[in-house]
Amino acid sequence: MGELKVLRFQLSGRTAFFKKPEVNTYGYFTYGMVHKVALLGIFGAILGYGGYTKQHRDKTDYPEFYEKLSGLKIPILPAENGCFAKKMQNFNNSVGYASFEQGGNLIVREQWLENPKWIIYVLIDRPEAQALSKAMLQNKCVYIPYLGSNDHPADITGVEILEGKETVNYDKIDTLFYRNKVSYQAKKGSVFFNMNVKIHKYEEYLPVALDEALNQYILKPLVYTNAKIERYEDKVYTIVDKVVAFI
Repeated sequence: MGELKVLRFQLSGRTAFFKKPEVNTYGYFTYGMVHKVALLGIFGAILGYGGYTKQHRDKTDYPEFYEKLSGLKIPILPAENGCFAKKMQNFNNSVGYASFEQGGNLIVREQWLENPKWIIYVLIDRPEAQALSKAMLQNKCVYIPYLGSNDHPADITGVEILEGKETVNYDKIDTLFYRNKVSYQAKKGSVFFNMNVKIHKYEEYLPVALDEALNQYILKPLVYTNAKIERYEDKVYTIVDKVVAFI
């Protein structure tokens, strides 16, 4: 793959909640970053593809949005050095079946990201990516896109089509990338940092796919940093002034 075309847009919101599946008696916690599976859900909403409810009704291996869109290649460029403020939110769920406690009032605690913002790229290399590009350029969607749940509407702006090309001349990657594919510029066995440059690094195991048996998240360690790298064991591309890696 040499030259390519990508869809680029800004994704943001006042809050976001990308729920971690682990159960905690204190509350529900969020991933610190929008992840690929969540983005596929957003794209599925825009295109009108079914989700988990339709999957259970039709008894398919995967939800429709994942079956159709899992092959998309998506670089993710976060703002705020990849570290967004988080805050616990408490609210009541007072529907009759919410809780077996006296009064039937369930107190829900969720951890939300505050004012998150990302630049998202989508490689236009297949019909689904072309359909997504057409819909977004026309500001159209079938269902409202949310940042994790319907308490968190997504704001999508700055939609455009850009060109890019493969590059081998780079010393950093501007988007998220796989931790196990990178070699940093090192000195005496440790990562070498220039003391005159403010270095940031975000790292987290994030969902990159769903397994077929139970549709549980498949997690991979992803990194976002401005530290210099020596080598990345996959192709990277230059899009305008950014060096991006596909997830």
